[in-house]
Amino acid sequence: MWGIVVQVFPYAIAFTIPLLITALGGLFSERSGIVNIGLEGLMVVGFFTGALVIYRLEAFMPGSAVWIGLLAAFVAGALFSLLHAFASINLNANQVISGTAINMIAGALTVYLARNITGSGNIHIVHGLVRKSVPVLSRIPIIGKLFFTHTYATTWLILAILLISWFVLYKTAFGLRLRACGEHPQAADSAGINVYLMRYIAVMISGAFAGLGGAIILVTYSGEFNGTVGGQGFLALAALIFGQWKPLGILGATLFFGFASTIANVSQVIPALTRIPGILLKTFPYVITLIVLVIFSKTSQAPRASGEPYDKGKR
Repeated sequence: MWGIVVQVFPYAIAFTIPLLITALGGLFSERSGIVNIGLEGLMVVGFFTGALVIYRLEAFMPGSAVWIGLLAAFVAGALFSLLHAFASINLNANQVISGTAINMIAGALTVYLARNITGSGNIHIVHGLVRKSVPVLSRIPIIGKLFFTHTYATTWLILAILLISWFVLYKTAFGLRLRACGEHPQAADSAGINVYLMRYIAVMISGAFAGLGGAIILVTYSGEFNGTVGGQGFLALAALIFGQWKPLGILGATLFFGFASTIANVSQVIPALTRIPGILLKTFPYVITLIVLVIFSKTSQAPRASGEPYDKGKR
């Protein structure tokens, strides 16, 4: 049993990290009052942008192309999310429909562009991130074997962003204002907070984080843009609900979904799991997602104004 855990754990962390950063992005958006169903599409935008930038640069700058690609994905996700922000904030559009449109546009547009660039719709990169063990820490019994052996640099980057996100949301004036916009936007407005600006910033953060999540998939375990992130954005939304819109809760939820996805993807190379029918393992993450959403939908405590358009002229 311990051998299976040691085998699966590095893969589980690799699946967890893109989910974690994307769910954190959704957290900022929903805490401001904007539901972002478009996380899936924003991940695809980051996936495509990272692949294109790395594809173009890796021959000339193999050492830094990956990090430039991650940065480009971060920026592209933020810019693309402005479409959702404008529709939801300025036009008071239905946020679910706007997010769904983002998913549809992102998938179609990126595949179209990829086909024009490569002729196949896929963009393959040669150089991704390499797993490395952390010196000294990897020698710690049990913990070292699980957490500090064969890890990606992006794992530590995203965990740092998680801690910073917690601090920003709960220990700064910006975080207080952001949460006020998602709970009582009228009261926040009367206190002098620009609700529209706060929501724009939050949606752009969600887009940037989701774009980064898509690019991390590329440089860790994918290696090729193929037009889809396999429903990871929707799993991130489920983790956001499961985690009760709290950073540490989201960490636990994404670990859970990361392990579920890992079991489905590596089952064929682990003898103990080959006895279970493949169809059950492949559908396991999504069945669990549905069950979690059903169980937690009645007890979830979403921000009160989440999904509700705000009109400054109405009280």
